Amino acid sequence: MEKEKVKKLGTLLSLYIAQSIPMSFFSTVVPVIMRQEHYSLESIGLLQLIKLPWIIKFFWAPLVDNSCKSINDYKKWIFFSEIFYAIIILSCAFFSLQFDFPIIIALMVLAFIGSATQDIATDAFAILTLNKKERALGNSIQSTGSFIGTLVGSGLMLIIYYYMGWRPLLFALSAFVVIAVLPIFFHKPTVFENNKVSKKNINLKELISFFTQKGMWKRVVVLTFFYSGIIGILAMLKPYLVDLGYDTKDIGLMVGIYGTGIGCITAFISSIIIKRFGIIKSAFIVTIMMISTASFFLIISQSNPLMWMILTGIALLWGCYGIASVVVFTSSMNLVREGCEGTDFTLQIVLTHLSSIIMVILSSKIAQSFSYQYMFGFEIILSCISLCILYFMYVHKRKITHKYISTENKTRA
Repeated sequence: MEKEKVKKLGTLLSLYIAQSIPMSFFSTVVPVIMRQEHYSLESIGLLQLIKLPWIIKFFWAPLVDNSCKSINDYKKWIFFSEIFYAIIILSCAFFSLQFDFPIIIALMVLAFIGSATQDIATDAFAILTLNKKERALGNSIQSTGSFIGTLVGSGLMLIIYYYMGWRPLLFALSAFVVIAVLPIFFHKPTVFENNKVSKKNINLKELISFFTQKGMWKRVVVLTFFYSGIIGILAMLKPYLVDLGYDTKDIGLMVGIYGTGIGCITAFISSIIIKRFGIIKSAFIVTIMMISTASFFLIISQSNPLMWMILTGIALLWGCYGIASVVVFTSSMNLVREGCEGTDFTLQIVLTHLSSIIMVILSSKIAQSFSYQYMFGFEIILSCISLCILYFMYVHKRKITHKYISTENKTRA
């Protein structure tokens, strides 16, 4: 039993690492190079639009779910999506960032389509193979895999790019993607898993019905604002460090390795926090951490910050993001309908991606038009809004209900 559990979690870990390394590389190297070439912060913020496939993937999530009658079908989607992903990455190696930038952007969008499709199938695979008791740990593994991928893609790969250049690195990236997806073939459903899965015919009506479930509007509001207090800082941190005078190698070490390393650790221990405090209290804890993080960056940005100040801010930032990711993933898994696992999970995560892109564009515009200090202040306001939403959606209403029930009981007595 424990051996099968380790195999299952190891498979999920490799899949999430496979999809996140190239994506984090493209998301990290290109903004740094753009800033070094004196692109505006607003232009760098608009680069987030290359993640559009991750926003609109709910359009083809039903196709993936409807075509899968077993866990093995999801495994096929994962494998072929990842091969497509690897081929597109390999093709980018034959173009120059300096002279073929529009072509590379177009190829990056195609690569993200493959990555988004793999993510749909992988999330459904995770939901179907993890029981409810395993989901918090499973989502910790998922987030840890993503952070390990980010650590390698935006840290180690950024340093390798500094020494080796563009083409050799992309050759290595595409090879790694293929190797990392191989463990999926060694996963076989255990006696505790049902290889045949219950399916609905998912159409537009089914998509809409997800949002018409009781209380789902609260979920939509919470997901829209949950990451808002740190997502702008995460996106603008690298340009901020460039403007402070740090080079590509320094940024790779500070953000890509040190920062995401902190994210790995906090993501891994998040299952313990969730088990101890529950989803709602954990969400409150991480939102208060976001307010503290944005406030810290606002304070240190008033002057030229020392190295230890920047490293402290990076630790706070990635620590928040690690816990927040597991909270969102675990709560989203618990709200999927039977037969719509990939689609329902995708719909929820897409909300966070869409809101994140909007928040990043707003944050980059504020940083460009005013200053980084104003951007950090904006993130504090967003974090406070998120905290208020959590309170009034899940705590205040319970207090009123509890008070009403207590009053009713006294009246009856």
